[in-house]
Amino acid sequence: MPPSLTPEEYQRYSRHLLIPDVGLHGQLKLKTSAALVIGAGGLGSPVALYLAAAGVGRIGIVDSDVVDASNLQRQVLHGSSTLGAPKVESARARLLDLNPHIQVDAYHQPFISSNAQQIASPYDVIIDCSDNFPTRYLSNDLCVLTGKPNIYGAIYRFDGQVSVFDAAHGPCYRCLFPEPPPPGLVPSCSDGGVLGVLPGVIGALQATEAIKVLLGIGETLVGKLLLFNALDMSFDFIKLRKNPQCKVCGPNPEVTTLIDYEAFCGIPGIEHPANLAGAAWEISPVELSARLQRGERVQLVDVREPHELEISRLPEAQRIPLGEISSRLDELDTHAEIVLFCRTGTRSQRALEILTNAGFSQVRHLKGGINAWARDIDPSLPVY
Repeated sequence: MPPSLTPEEYQRYSRHLLIPDVGLHGQLKLKTSAALVIGAGGLGSPVALYLAAAGVGRIGIVDSDVVDASNLQRQVLHGSSTLGAPKVESARARLLDLNPHIQVDAYHQPFISSNAQQIASPYDVIIDCSDNFPTRYLSNDLCVLTGKPNIYGAIYRFDGQVSVFDAAHGPCYRCLFPEPPPPGLVPSCSDGGVLGVLPGVIGALQATEAIKVLLGIGETLVGKLLLFNALDMSFDFIKLRKNPQCKVCGPNPEVTTLIDYEAFCGIPGIEHPANLAGAAWEISPVELSARLQRGERVQLVDVREPHELEISRLPEAQRIPLGEISSRLDELDTHAEIVLFCRTGTRSQRALEILTNAGFSQVRHLKGGINAWARDIDPSLPVY
């Protein structure tokens, strides 16, 4: 039986039906389309909301995280009432409240090589709303290998970028970025921050491109990278070309199946010194507090950015931002145990790798960062 709209859907989508390039034919096409949104955070929120409102018939959302208070500054899918809930379940409830005529699939799990193909199989287009390089390379390779368009977006502080990577008609993400940056070189939003409204701008552009791709209308961002800066409200475009040496979409591809992307990007899966991985290289706030009270020789090193010291600080700590630590190794006490810390433990773990690779052996990082210290030791410090 051919698809049709209910009387309520005719009213709901009336503004689409009035557009010649969409009309009834286009609205029915959206109703029978399926889109997978990778990430239910800052970018995934506006993307999912606008796809649901537009009437995309099946929306999948994959995210392993739960809603945290720090998300609510930008992740408009969620609210105070869903704190602690899986993001995908919070998103599913919100989208079905917005449009009960669609199907929402919630995948509360990491999007990794072992499950990516199975999860993505039913969907026509993939919208990459992730915030890390392993997932971006995974999404790209998956889309190239399966022939699906990849709607890419990224944000940081005041800047964002959007493109459509479709290897059948233009370059892929690897054509633009053949290799990932060294670990720690490019901070994530959780480390460097992001203007709350920026995901709304970039996510809306991603949703626009996804709808154009599904409808087959207009000129998409295939072969172009859109750059947006919120401070001067500028939009710029960079033309992209297919790389004939691309390892995944080139004529002689080396990547013909999904790989270990964490290892490829040098994040948790890289080969560390034999005893680097695991709890032996972490120290809890309780243990660190006890050692400091006993007067043991410990050099505390705060690897956060200078402006973060206005929020919270440990007075006895030496301050060396992560980006400077490689050039300031001579300031570290080789005769004391070094304990690195940041906001939550992510940057301090990167600093730990830098120090161990430089030959330091008496070094650990504070598990959970200064936020964990605030929760477990000093509640007068704010958690941010």
